[in-house]
Amino acid sequence: MNKPKLLIVEDDPGLAAQYRWAFPACRVLLAGDRAAAEQAVRREQPAAVLLDLGLPPDAEGVAEGFATLEMLRAVNPWLPVVIASGQGQRENALRAIALGAYDFCEKPVDLAVLRTVIDRALRLRELEEENRRLAAAPGPSPIRGIVTADDGMLKVCRTVERLGGVSVPVLLLGESGTGKEALARALHEMGPRAPKPFVALNCAAIPEN
Repeated sequence: MNKPKLLIVEDDPGLAAQYRWAFPACRVLLAGDRAAAEQAVRREQPAAVLLDLGLPPDAEGVAEGFATLEMLRAVNPWLPVVIASGQGQRENALRAIALGAYDFCEKPVDLAVLRTVIDRALRLRELEEENRRLAAAPGPSPIRGIVTADDGMLKVCRTVERLGGVSVPVLLLGESGTGKEALARALHEMGPRAPKPFVALNCAAIPEN
């Protein structure tokens, strides 16, 4: 089983080295500033990020850290970002959460607590990805024999379903292979003529004479 990638954005080499060995269940990636973090998140597509707010060239402040957080959220809005920062004032924590950070931990951080927070963030990412896959998967339509997750096609199926009980001529237009015959058959089966045979004619195959 592949280990999830954890990107750690930290400019302190000693702390970065400590973090590298603190998460044995992850493949740890390191970045020391915003540019390196952007390059890593685009190239490696990590499952979570641990971010320090005090990054160069504003290592004593929080401006560069918040700019990095905004960049990470812009590149991947689904990416959970955990803040671990010495600039742990309440307003910084509230601002980080408001900008989309998953959690905020004040330094010095208890590594056992931080591992638990990262594990929860990774589990959240896994659940969100599973939900997106399920939402995008083809599902049943109102018409037998047609499976689709496309909103436009589902709208057509619902229209055919409503027309099924009405005795009116219906013209179905569309490119070859888009399911016109399946829709026509559904109209027949849902309508008052359902007990009678359904006859499909390929007009293009009928000689002109």
